Amino acid sequence: VSGGEDEIQQLQKALLDYLDENTETDASLVFSRKFYVAQWFRDTTMETEKAIKSQKDEDSSEGTHHAKDVETTGQIMHRAESRKKFLRSIIKTAPSQFSTLKMNSDTVDYEDACLIVRYLASMRPFAQSFDIYLTQ
Repeated sequence: VSGGEDEIQQLQKALLDYLDENTETDASLVFSRKFYVAQWFRDTTMETEKAIKSQKDEDSSEGTHHAKDVETTGQIMHRAESRKKFLRSIIKTAPSQFSTLKMNSDTVDYEDACLIVRYLASMRPFAQSFDIYLTQ
């Protein structure tokens, strides 16, 4: 995975497919699935707010603005809305309908799901700054 937006959404969908597939064997996976969707939605909102705030801070402190170097507010909002639209489509889909939307769930087993969870967790701010916390 190269880390692009589409790849992350594909990994999120594969993980949700796996969780949905195995809810019959473990009822706690229903909660896990809802938790991940809610957490990703929250993360999208927080990232958007931070990006817009940092952009406004740069605009006010520098005086001049390089449009090519910094994403515009419109681009940030568009990317956030596409993420939220994806997550809303997952939320609105009933578990019985979810099986018809599966992409590659037959290729995701327990080990793959664990790897996906670790990768997605490594993208979170705390995981990215863990070395700083450990050093301090």
